[in-house]
Amino acid sequence: MLWNKSKPPAPVATPDILPQHVAIIMDGNGRWAKARGLPRSAGHKKGADSLRTVLNACRSSGVRYLTIYAFSSENWKRPTDEIGDLMQLLQHYLRQELDTLHENKIRLRFIGDLTQLSANIRDSIRDATELTTRNADFNFTVALSYGSRQEILRTMRKLATDIEAGTLKPADITEDMISETLDTAGLPEPDLLIRTGGEQRLSNFLLWQSAYTEFYFTDVLWPDFDTQHFMLALQEYSQRERRYGTTGEQQ
Repeated sequence: MLWNKSKPPAPVATPDILPQHVAIIMDGNGRWAKARGLPRSAGHKKGADSLRTVLNACRSSGVRYLTIYAFSSENWKRPTDEIGDLMQLLQHYLRQELDTLHENKIRLRFIGDLTQLSANIRDSIRDATELTTRNADFNFTVALSYGSRQEILRTMRKLATDIEAGTLKPADITEDMISETLDTAGLPEPDLLIRTGGEQRLSNFLLWQSAYTEFYFTDVLWPDFDTQHFMLALQEYSQRERRYGTTGEQQ
């Protein structure tokens, strides 16, 4: 469903049927900044405000898992100065928000090829992960230096290594085994995937995990995406019948 960003939506109540896990492709930061004659970094900073808003909306509505596409494996091809701005913003977010996340019993996880990140960012990620690992009220996962094809490739190589070592037989590989070897092991598959900014594609995000996910696309740019827009996405989700490839009732 597409919404006209020039017309703010009316307030929407929390629906009775909620997704357990919401994934978001946060698209449109650069276009938001360009439309205002601002540098792209301004769009990313405003986008961080939207993330804080949506995280709070998730918790208050009853959603228990949120996964965001913060930086893709393809984003390394962006200009060096923009990558630097994004990494600085990540460091700032971790420093400013970590205590608040921990106090609110939010578990913070990171998925992706973190080896490509600088040592100081990896240290910050390790500290944040360790600090919040026992928190159980809400699960917040950040896909960073992440690409789903690369994730699946890593998984296949791991299973192939086990086969070569004689600890696994090809016939014993199951879908559950693959899921448990992916970066997202231990997380439920996303029920709802939201993409802002008007594009309607997955862009190498959670390809395996989204086999039965409901998609919601909006033309609202991520920095403009607020609680009301999020609640509209939940409302749309609540009206869908999830069949999982069958003709049965909603699960």
